[in-house]
Amino acid sequence: MPHTMPADPVTDLLTFIDSSPSPWHAGANLAARLGDAGFAERRETDSWDIRPGGRYLVRRDESSLIAVAVGQRPSEGPIRIVGAHTDSPGLRVKPGRAREGDGMQRLGVEVYGGPILATFADRDLTLAGRVILRGADGTDASRLFHHPTPICRIPNLAIHMNRTVNDEGLKLSPHDHLPLQFGDEAPGMDALRAWLGEALGVAPERVRAWELGAVDTQAPTRYGRRQEFIAAPRLDNLASCHAGLEAMRHAQPDSGLAILAVFDHEEVGSESFKGAASSFLPDVLGRIARALDMPLERQLPRSWLLSADMTHARNPAFPWAYEEEDAPAVNAGPAVKINAKQRYASDAVGSAWFARLCEQAGVPCQHYVHRVDLPCGTTIGPMAATRLGVRTVDVGNPMWAMHSIREAAGAEDHAAMIAVLRTFYDEPGAADG
Repeated sequence: MPHTMPADPVTDLLTFIDSSPSPWHAGANLAARLGDAGFAERRETDSWDIRPGGRYLVRRDESSLIAVAVGQRPSEGPIRIVGAHTDSPGLRVKPGRAREGDGMQRLGVEVYGGPILATFADRDLTLAGRVILRGADGTDASRLFHHPTPICRIPNLAIHMNRTVNDEGLKLSPHDHLPLQFGDEAPGMDALRAWLGEALGVAPERVRAWELGAVDTQAPTRYGRRQEFIAAPRLDNLASCHAGLEAMRHAQPDSGLAILAVFDHEEVGSESFKGAASSFLPDVLGRIARALDMPLERQLPRSWLLSADMTHARNPAFPWAYEEEDAPAVNAGPAVKINAKQRYASDAVGSAWFARLCEQAGVPCQHYVHRVDLPCGTTIGPMAATRLGVRTVDVGNPMWAMHSIREAAGAEDHAAMIAVLRTFYDEPGAADG
């Protein structure tokens, strides 16, 4: 039976994205919203009191999070996991001093993941992430940071000096062209550290380190003749995080466990202490199973993991880039992502099962297969399946301009994804493939 949606899930999604300019903000927002829904935080360094019917969340660092709703009969049912990631491709500020030259200060950056670099040019950029501050007692503390107004820019070269740009495309050297225009030159001054201290209201010497990204200041919005599309930064993959959050807030499993697991560092391979390839999810599952005397080795073989990550929608301006029969449309429902080389974890059994799940939720189902002569991306799905031995299905809502500073998708698809994830968590028999 289809579930009732939030009053306006798309508006809430855009608000969530706007308030989550970095993975650390996303983690904080997810934790706060889950806390409001009754999920009690447990720290990995503490002993845990876990009980049937309880709702818990665990964070590793600030940007990876696992939420668990325990069924009244946790040992009897399957484990239902939705996985997503909090990070997005972009430009990360280097830890050193601002570059100086030609009367200008510029911030060196590293390319994080695989962004479309040209889309960062001529945008009103600001900085967001986290800053590590030294306290009065000598210990270090993390502070979320998001400057509210434009502070940086990457000015394009005028066409008069780059006559081939429209024919050959904008080509940017990460080292030479991407450093962010930050301000007039102030010789001898550690300008970024001083500016961060001023923005945070602390002495510059208290600013110990930072992890900051260049983010667009333009707000997410709807567009289209019927306002049927959405444009926003970081749709990949905060839209999936938000859909998982909305489903998890209402999860009330009768048996087994319902889990939302979101990880940082997917865009750079997930190989970190808090990425999907880490011990985080197995560790949390193991501790909960021991606390509740769950036969995990018998429950996992009949459990499911939905790896929710945005997928490619057919772009009518570039029909050559898609398999004609396997490119989903926006506003036509979630898609199963299939790849024979296991870049996506879906198989025939999982694809058929997800289609049935969509039918139960009252939403359409599509499928996506990458064009065979183009390299295919991947998700947390294959590595999570490998770590847990759980049948995994890669799914996602179709979108355009993936990895642009400003991506686009269908407004109607978001409610559909929430509906199918809620069905996954709650419907009797939904997880029994």
